[in-house]
Amino acid sequence: MKRREFLKTMGMGAAALAMPEPISAVGRSNRKPNFIVILADDMGFSDAGCFGGEIGTPNLDQLAANGLRFTQFYNCARCCPTRASLLTGQYPHTVGLARNGRSLTRNGLTIAEGLKEADYNTAMAGKWHLSRTATLRTKEAHQTWLDHRYDPELPFAPLDTYPVQRGFDRHYGVIWGVINHFDPFSLVDAVTPVTTLPRDYYFTDAITDKSVEYLNDFGNSEKPFFLYVAHCAPHWPLHARPEDIAKYKGVYTGGWELLRKDRFRRQLKMGLFRKENTPLPPVQDEGTKWDRLSETEKAYQARKMAVHAAMIDRIDQSTGRIVRALEKTGRLDNTLIFFLSDNGASPEVPRGPGYDRSSRTRDGRAMKYQNIEVEELGSETSYTGVGLPWASASNTPYRYWKQESFEGGCHTPLIVHWPKGLEASPGSITDQAGHVMDIMPTCLELGGISYPDSFHGRTLTPMEGKSLLPILQGKRREGHDRLFFEHVEGRAARIGDWKLVAHSRTKNKWELYNMAEDRTETKDLADKYPQRVRAMAAEWKEWARRVGLERP
Repeated sequence: MKRREFLKTMGMGAAALAMPEPISAVGRSNRKPNFIVILADDMGFSDAGCFGGEIGTPNLDQLAANGLRFTQFYNCARCCPTRASLLTGQYPHTVGLARNGRSLTRNGLTIAEGLKEADYNTAMAGKWHLSRTATLRTKEAHQTWLDHRYDPELPFAPLDTYPVQRGFDRHYGVIWGVINHFDPFSLVDAVTPVTTLPRDYYFTDAITDKSVEYLNDFGNSEKPFFLYVAHCAPHWPLHARPEDIAKYKGVYTGGWELLRKDRFRRQLKMGLFRKENTPLPPVQDEGTKWDRLSETEKAYQARKMAVHAAMIDRIDQSTGRIVRALEKTGRLDNTLIFFLSDNGASPEVPRGPGYDRSSRTRDGRAMKYQNIEVEELGSETSYTGVGLPWASASNTPYRYWKQESFEGGCHTPLIVHWPKGLEASPGSITDQAGHVMDIMPTCLELGGISYPDSFHGRTLTPMEGKSLLPILQGKRREGHDRLFFEHVEGRAARIGDWKLVAHSRTKNKWELYNMAEDRTETKDLADKYPQRVRAMAAEWKEWARRVGLERP
């Protein structure tokens, strides 16, 4: 469908039709750009080399060297809320994701739906996590289903909530959010379950294989495309290929305190932060100091972080393969690539099977949640996460982690790469604030599309994201004067340079920080400015009421 027909279908008038094509404002090409969004799962802010990490990420580093990095880009602190916000340009609460495990509602247009109507090819490879997941009547039946040992002949979620029903022409990946990376549950191709896997299967590689396949197919079409590459890695369980784990043997034996200091030193050297307004808080470890561990425990913990690093290494390899496919098909120069993480690194260490966690492999071997041998970490039969202190180090220089509305939970390392359209200096860094909901309006604007009031007979709630195009053009944009956060009783409001935030474990006490002077939230000013706290808290409550929070 052509743009005029698309707008007419959506009930838009002549004023919208007369609006100039935003793509022409870029001044580099009259052809609409392609879009790729690559989303890592639970990757820490400082894990990639270009954000201060020691993990081998040469492909991400190259994108950053020729692109733009953001140091104040926000997400929604957890997997599915961020994915909902990214795809719709709205707060997740508005489109059904006020809590985990729910379906993306139809009052939001997805990027894929908008671009598809504008004659884009659309495809997705990877984790969806935006459908209400099914549960069986008994725990025993449900667990055997998760373990691939029982087929109730039911869909993994309502079929009308699958990606191919939300604007994606093609989708290969998982519907649920937590998987065995070597043998994922809820794996589908469109709506058909995938039940037979090769012996050496690994989900990150399968996502990459499909992404490259889609890009090769797109290369045979004159249409522009949108590709959403939604990784499950490095989300727990810690599963990685042995050859990738081997690269990081001995790298983490110095512990989490040393890692955090080393990463921060590199961040300062890169110019990501300034020491005068970014004090480095200590590792949040709840009393677990590295030098107090036994040698056995140090070896165990170092191996955990090595597996986490290996999972990110494989994501970087995946990114390199995607870039090479773009080069091969001649599409790299006019493809806008976003690389980011859905939340901060995760402190979670799962303690046992149930709901979305396996108890056995497909061939009957028991999954180990406790008493895992060091060399077994990273294999299919181990089922664990990195834990609090490593998550804290991964999120250097910020405090806390996934789930929290503090910077360590809701901050993302964003890289933007676009050879034909990026007018900011290659390798530059911006501290302009943005949010994952800004990606949707950016894609629509560059695709020459105005956001409609309705879509296929459904009334839409407005986007709250704002296009990133001025920043990509090397300008200062009129950004968000207010941003709000809420997840699992963690909550925050950012108004200008001030941030009001509450910890999920102390939810009744607001803390106040001046982000211009204290990027890492180390000096609580709530007692000093009680009137500001009251005013910002009132704004947060009004926002919570507006987006329909169940327990504002």
